[in-house]
Amino acid sequence: MEFDQRIAFTIFLVTFLGFFLSASQSYTFYVGGRDGWVLKPKEDYNQWAGRNRFQINDTLIFRYKKGYDDVLEVDKDDYYNCNKENPFLALKDGESVFKFNRSGPFFFISGHADNCQKGQRLIIVVLHPRGNPTDAPSPVAANPPSPSPSPSPAPIFAPTPSPIKPNTPPPAAASPPSPVIVQPFAPAPSPSAASIAFGGLIGSLLGISFFLVIFAFGY
Repeated sequence: MEFDQRIAFTIFLVTFLGFFLSASQSYTFYVGGRDGWVLKPKEDYNQWAGRNRFQINDTLIFRYKKGYDDVLEVDKDDYYNCNKENPFLALKDGESVFKFNRSGPFFFISGHADNCQKGQRLIIVVLHPRGNPTDAPSPVAANPPSPSPSPSPAPIFAPTPSPIKPNTPPPAAASPPSPVIVQPFAPAPSPSAASIAFGGLIGSLLGISFFLVIFAFGY
């Protein structure tokens, strides 16, 4: 009986840790900040969206006066035409919550009167999931040295007799060619402190879970 209880506790703990790790990667954004979802915010909604990065599982919160405004999720054409007739979703409760379940663009407009035509609309572009290899910085390639041009053969002229001058100094020796310096490869960028700290947290939590599993099965 005690063994079964330990197994059940271990499963619960591992499930909780998995939920914690997934939830810790999502963020909540209040559209318009303190202004909320209004006709004339202090900052244009699309400028506000351009300053932020949105990921799958992030959440938008629209705050507005219930009964005097609403939020419609529409397609691209309806967004630019301010068409309110065929929305994917209509939010009207005064503090509407919208969670991103995919990557790509999302289009929102106000369904109240002609607010959309006056600028109360928003485009959000959700990035691909975190950890996508395409998000990693590209390695910096060293610039290869350019090949030195080969010396052209000197033209051959017929010798012209000249008077012999006494004590003529010998011609100066040609200076040796300068060595070609090859630029080394630039080192790859080191991971940020935040990435290292988050990785350490994940490793610690998984280590604790593994220890508890071993402890439960060992007894």
